[in-house]
Amino acid sequence: MTNPDLGHWPPGGDGFRRSEVSALIGVGEQVWDHAAAQVLRWGVKTASGFTVSSTAVVKPGARVEVTARLFGISVLEPVEVVAVVQELERVGFSYRTLPGHPVHGEEAFVVSRHGDEVRLTVRSLTRAAPQRPWRALFPLLLVVQRIVRRRYLRALRQKPPTGPGNPSLGGR
Repeated sequence: MTNPDLGHWPPGGDGFRRSEVSALIGVGEQVWDHAAAQVLRWGVKTASGFTVSSTAVVKPGARVEVTARLFGISVLEPVEVVAVVQELERVGFSYRTLPGHPVHGEEAFVVSRHGDEVRLTVRSLTRAAPQRPWRALFPLLLVVQRIVRRRYLRALRQKPPTGPGNPSLGGR
């Protein structure tokens, strides 16, 4: 449903809250190589503060448990990878939530490059999980999702080189 293989995400996902956010994470081949490798090993999640039960390369059908820690409480989030894309200019995957996850839906992480620019796009379709207590907590979970999306967009961002040779940093 989140179509990580498509550059343009077509409308759909009726009954779900739909979100697509994107950010520039860096420029150049080195940034691309790093981001492409990290996204396929859950690097967006782990760099955002989550623990993932596997850091193996994602494969369709793989089931993992993501652990979120909020306010001193650990929340298990079972998920299953549903699609993987590995192309010259686009790398990423999507997963669906499994029973026991705090929300019901699908999320995708895609690294793409346009010329030298490397971008991360996060897509999600979300609705309340059917089980308690998550169903009642759904409005709070939507707030948490917005915060987490910002973390995702910073997760693979590359910092510019520092030192005296970089004039933008006050060097020579």
